[in-house]
Amino acid sequence: MTKLNYKSLFKYLLVLLWMIVIFKFSSDPADVSDGKSGLVIQELTSLGIDVNGIFGNLANFVVRKAGHFTEYFIFFILLINAVKEGNSLSKSFKIAILITFFYACSDEIHQLFVPGRSGRFTDVLIDTSGGLLAAGILEHIEKRNK
Repeated sequence: MTKLNYKSLFKYLLVLLWMIVIFKFSSDPADVSDGKSGLVIQELTSLGIDVNGIFGNLANFVVRKAGHFTEYFIFFILLINAVKEGNSLSKSFKIAILITFFYACSDEIHQLFVPGRSGRFTDVLIDTSGGLLAAGILEHIEKRNK
């Protein structure tokens, strides 16, 4: 293998590892997932960000959905980095957003089999929106650099 192939392989390995991270988070039963959201809220509160004061009873919900959004924001960035090798940027964006959408769909189907969890199309939309925001930011950076 050439050096370029190792570099490309490493990029796809990062994508695969992140997919495993997402899968692992989705495998947590509802009570474990809620506990993790509670920890995030505690950490934010210790940093002086009163999430409960801002969102009230919706704080846990907001933190969970922000987690979805962030997971797929990162996923898209890793994907675009891997897919752009040998493709135009426009084609790479299309491929990466499609993979993001379909992986989000499969993630929600997976959650149907996890105790206390449910698969929701709204979560697919939130996940895909994370990817779309990453795409928008990357496109803006690309245009600014030209």
